[in-house]
Amino acid sequence: MSAYLLQRLLLTIPILLGIVILTFFMVHLTPGDAVSAMQGQMKMSAQQMEQLRQALGLNDPLHVQLGRYLMKLIQGDLGRSLFGGQPVALLIASNIGATIQLTVAAMVVAIVIGMPLGVLAAIKRGTLCDAVSVIVAMIGVSIPSFWLGLMMIQLFAVTLGWLPITENRSARGLIMPAAALGLAEAAIIVRLTRATMVEILNADYVRTARAKGLLDHIVLWRHALRNGLLPLITMIGMQFGTLLGGAVVIENVFARQGLGTLVTQAVINRDFPVVQGCVLVAATMYVLVNLLVDILYVVIDPRIRYS
Repeated sequence: MSAYLLQRLLLTIPILLGIVILTFFMVHLTPGDAVSAMQGQMKMSAQQMEQLRQALGLNDPLHVQLGRYLMKLIQGDLGRSLFGGQPVALLIASNIGATIQLTVAAMVVAIVIGMPLGVLAAIKRGTLCDAVSVIVAMIGVSIPSFWLGLMMIQLFAVTLGWLPITENRSARGLIMPAAALGLAEAAIIVRLTRATMVEILNADYVRTARAKGLLDHIVLWRHALRNGLLPLITMIGMQFGTLLGGAVVIENVFARQGLGTLVTQAVINRDFPVVQGCVLVAATMYVLVNLLVDILYVVIDPRIRYS
């Protein structure tokens, strides 16, 4: 197991390197640069703009800029923001906590709603309850999270006044963003849980457990659901990346401070080091979550062994 984990950790190096290089060239394909964005905020002559570009190294060829960035990255330096000169690592550290909080809360919403509804739909297969669950899941997948967030703001904040629109440091302020982000993922979990449980409930070992006289809830939770957790955990691990991406939109909808608003402002300002740093951190989190998923496989099913 330890050898497998070491191998997986070593494999993350070329993956993250590829992400860094791809992100670097993608952000440099956007028209304009940070100096052009600064021109919109302060008046500078053409000569001053050129001098600033030279000082920031923006006139160097792309391969030279990439090499310089990679050398700093090897030393653990994510660079400095082109706006203000703050260390990128410090900017990310001050914003990542709110994004992780939102992502985890949205994942909890998705699991708490999605898994019970999926199990219920499988148990009541072919009934009205099953049909309603499937319809709700289809609606949930179809509704964009930003539109759902706006509707929640209109209903629960503006009309009813139950919840605050922008409040970063309280549980009440997290309810609407987490729900808007997590409900679409809950719909996906409902569909997968239902499909998995329908197959497992018809398996021979489940029928054998029932024939032995075990209570239905023991057969369901101890035998059926535990064997159905592997595909669900795989999906949850994959959805973590989707939630991180969705947090960029939701944080802007609810004006929450986090990596989403940080990277949005960085894209507007053509602040390439901040964009690259945020993407690298998000990619690292996604890779580590998928590694955790592999470890959970062994915990849930002892028959799985990694050599």
